[in-house]
Amino acid sequence: MASVAIRDVRKAFGQVEIIHGVSIDIEDGEFVILVGPSGCGKSTLLRMIAGLESITGGEICIADRVVNQVPPKERDIAMVFQNYALYPHMTVGENMAFSMKLRKAPRADMEARVTRAAEILGLTPYLDRYPRQLSGGQRQRVAMGRAIVRDPQVFLFDEPLSNLDAKLRVQMRTEIKELHQRLKTTTIYVTHDQIEAMTMADKIVVMHDGIIEQMGAPLDLYDRPDNLFVAGFIGSPAMNFIKGRAAVNGHASVMSDTGIELPLGAVSGGLDGRPVVYGIRPENLTIAEGGLPAEVVVVEPTGSETQVFAKLAGQEVVAVLRERVNIGPGDIIPLKPDTSLVHLFDAGTGQRI
Repeated sequence: MASVAIRDVRKAFGQVEIIHGVSIDIEDGEFVILVGPSGCGKSTLLRMIAGLESITGGEICIADRVVNQVPPKERDIAMVFQNYALYPHMTVGENMAFSMKLRKAPRADMEARVTRAAEILGLTPYLDRYPRQLSGGQRQRVAMGRAIVRDPQVFLFDEPLSNLDAKLRVQMRTEIKELHQRLKTTTIYVTHDQIEAMTMADKIVVMHDGIIEQMGAPLDLYDRPDNLFVAGFIGSPAMNFIKGRAAVNGHASVMSDTGIELPLGAVSGGLDGRPVVYGIRPENLTIAEGGLPAEVVVVEPTGSETQVFAKLAGQEVVAVLRERVNIGPGDIIPLKPDTSLVHLFDAGTGQRI
């Protein structure tokens, strides 16, 4: 196991710089997830850590050793790809042992490691099968087993669950998290799925356009997003945003562009008249007396909860309700925000106030 230090790393293709001075400290044994929309630079950064992409500027250190010029095979890392990358003519056992075979490891050591990895991942009954005889989830386990057999200092995962169906993704999320808890190997995981990031990571790094918008523990990012991008990206359904101006006249509120007064809790001084964005998460809206008038657009029952899409203050918002409701499109309902959980952002910079 090892720590990983990414220091002011930059990447350019010709004159176009796509990663702009990224710095991340990853502790020994930590599970860190790089998350962001397509094109944000997260996979490129992972490939630079692996040595599959050259570094334009900055340093990457693994276990206090600068690896900028170190070939991938000498970095003591193992990578799990989105497409499994299994050899179709080899059995599961042969696929898992292949890297050790290339290093001419002793046969007994190779068999012991494959057996251990197969037991950890529940692959023992499938060691003599070929990849074509396995399900998608089983193939992904084989790819993980091949990485475990190498016993690396760092695991790198590049969107490993993207090819799986929804139910299997949930199962594999749990299995990868359990695997990390058992092995305690430093893990860097790339995904565009913020649910994966929230449920699996010790630390999330939110990237956008080649920079880090925010990093921290999952619930820290959820409860105190630094800016509008993080607030809108972390959380499903996304946070509701309504533009307006702060008004502090006896009691604090935000006056929306359509003249609806949105209640606030305690706020600091100097906000009166300032253009702001009022943010409230869907689960912090309830149907209650004294709430704000909202016109129902769509009702989506999911079983354990109901998602209500409605027009409020000229904006479409969504409320997630735990109780069953008898409402339909066109109904006017009173939506009441929990003022203690309202987020305020500067309308110009997008930064949290």
